[in-house]
Amino acid sequence: MAGFEEAALERVRVARARLQAAQEADDAFDEAQAAEELEDALRVAHDHGVATGAWDTR
Repeated sequence: MAGFEEAALERVRVARARLQAAQEADDAFDEAQAAEELEDALRVAHDHGVATGAWDTR
């Protein structure tokens, strides 16, 4: 499980960073894509019991 958990957390971390970068660049298209990726990454992590931190809205 450690390998999956690490991969899930990395996916969330990358999606959060991409979302933040898109917001800072005021890039609405990339922001929308990054938000969807983050939502999906959080869903997958949540569904498998992986704690993702303070940004986890579930």
